[in-house]
Amino acid sequence: MTQRRAVRRPDAVAGIVEDWARERPGLDTAPLEVLARLHRAYLQYHSRLTSQIERHGLSVAGFDVLTALRRAGAPYRLTAGQLAASGLISSAGVTLRLDRLEKEGLLVRERDAEDRRVVYSRLTDAGLRKVDEVFAEHLENERRMLGGLSPAERRQLARLLSKLEYSIVESDEAGPEDDEAAT
Repeated sequence: MTQRRAVRRPDAVAGIVEDWARERPGLDTAPLEVLARLHRAYLQYHSRLTSQIERHGLSVAGFDVLTALRRAGAPYRLTAGQLAASGLISSAGVTLRLDRLEKEGLLVRERDAEDRRVVYSRLTDAGLRKVDEVFAEHLENERRMLGGLSPAERRQLARLLSKLEYSIVESDEAGPEDDEAAT
């Protein structure tokens, strides 16, 4: 197997930090070291994710719905509320996404036999085949993007990002008045 040699481009964030150090030497720009890099990595990730999914005629939002239904297990159905609560899908656009996926034959809507007010969205056979195909390619795409990291680095990064997410949520819950009390 041929080892691919990584060519490192200049780090744009390092340049930004240097500029701020020159212009405002008293500012602590340490947060940029992490969050600006995270933001830039996200933009690159999102661009690659979007292009890979759109090649299959799907939007990222539609893909999120299909994957949520697939993860639910047989019979691959959820209500709109369950889809919104699944973690990756906002409740605002669920109905529009469902309408489009239903028109494409990837899901059907069914009323609950016990309570006719409850409506489920269920993957069709075509929807199941599509999500299985696209998700397998999605994982391979993500594997390529992580190719510059060793398995140990991937695990470490996953732990750190989980901790970062928790830190961000906690900082939001603390609120500005709690920050002032701590100083």
